[in-house]
Amino acid sequence: MTNGDLLFSLSSFPFFLISPSPLWSLPVTPALGLKLHFSLFFPVIAGFNRLRQEQRGLASKAAELEMELNEHSLVIDTLKEVDETRKCYRMVGGVLVERTVKEVLPALEGNKEQIQKIIETLSQQLQAKGKELNEFREKHNIRLMGEDEKPAAKENSEGAGAKSSSAGVLVS
Repeated sequence: MTNGDLLFSLSSFPFFLISPSPLWSLPVTPALGLKLHFSLFFPVIAGFNRLRQEQRGLASKAAELEMELNEHSLVIDTLKEVDETRKCYRMVGGVLVERTVKEVLPALEGNKEQIQKIIETLSQQLQAKGKELNEFREKHNIRLMGEDEKPAAKENSEGAGAKSSSAGVLVS
């Protein structure tokens, strides 16, 4: 076993440990005495990883646009306090262009609205992708390593009560 092993279960079979090595065969159950090749599960794992990568990409793009939205808000707030005839510079297509605040402010506000709409669309797509990923996991009964340990750990920590809440706190 390696750190890259994935705990995997199909509805018709018990639990499997799937190695990243495509040449590794694994026993299904001692009663059946069968051996299955990694390539039988590769499409399921590849589909799961593809969905996770798409979800990460959407989340990354949404975070990037959130930062741009914050920058636009900061610039708009700053320019609202400045005289409209004052010169300012704006980057357009990699070229720095000299304009007045009166010309730039409406364009920035329009860009900000467009960014907000795109963020809303991305968040809807992210929710849909999360739902699709959960359905895929349930359909193929996929569990990640250590996933089953979390509920048991929560039950144990609730029984401890004050011990877990005071961990890491120094009182003199």
